Amino acid sequence: MKKICSFLLLLALFSRSVLAQDEGNLLSLLGDEPTTDYTTASFKTTRVVNGHSLENTAAGVLDFKISHRFSPVRNGIFDLFGLDGATIRIGLDYGITDRLMVGIGRSSKEKILDGFAKYKILRQSKGKKNMPVTLSYLVDAQFKTYATNDREELTSSRFFYTHQLLVGRKFNESLTLQLMPTLVHRNLTKTPAEKNDVFALGVAGRIKLTKRITLNAEYYYVLPDQLADEYTNVLSLGFDIETGGHVFQLHFTNSADMTYKGFITETTEGWFNEPTGIRFGFNIARVFTIVKPKNFY
Repeated sequence: MKKICSFLLLLALFSRSVLAQDEGNLLSLLGDEPTTDYTTASFKTTRVVNGHSLENTAAGVLDFKISHRFSPVRNGIFDLFGLDGATIRIGLDYGITDRLMVGIGRSSKEKILDGFAKYKILRQSKGKKNMPVTLSYLVDAQFKTYATNDREELTSSRFFYTHQLLVGRKFNESLTLQLMPTLVHRNLTKTPAEKNDVFALGVAGRIKLTKRITLNAEYYYVLPDQLADEYTNVLSLGFDIETGGHVFQLHFTNSADMTYKGFITETTEGWFNEPTGIRFGFNIARVFTIVKPKNFY
């Protein structure tokens, strides 16, 4: 009798386990199991204009970037409204995971080599995990490959570093806003009166106009008493146009430089003050899928 009771008890426990599994599978099929939906396409590419956006290159994807900033349009027809002269940056960005990307680049202005890493600490999401914003941390290093300063300049003096937080939110399909508190460190400044550490606050946004076109804006405000009076803040406005595997970014900006130390701490021409420094520029981004590794969240 004891054996029969034990058998019936085991059978009941087994049946209960099977029923629980079947119920779980049924709920999953019905879609009742909670999932996490991560926000995507806050911007069309990893740059707003000069600085980084909330977006990362996807895991296993290589992003080849070509950027131009032409001479000021004030020069008129003499040099085709600035198109006769240009500074160029060529870069490669790679997604190690969907959270972590790295990149390298080379600029013709001061022949600077740069490298960066950007990591998504938080990802905007809803559902099982509800996160209202995306938060990324960027660290960037730049090296000027030749001496240009009148002061005694060691090799170590030609290094510059940037630390930046990018916090933003995609409010809906049409609007994305982000803030970029930024620290630029210069091992050697152009004049002894300037600060080695320069703090700036950037703000950027995107408005979706059509399925493939967005309007972008970007502004960096440098806190007072850090730079010489000749320097000004950088403002950039433009359009992103997506065409298959390419994103064309067409814009106007008052900076000829595409490195952080350049456009934040060395912009000398404004939009409205004389002489104006408004210049046309563009970024072209082309992505290639290299590998498809597992993503680690």
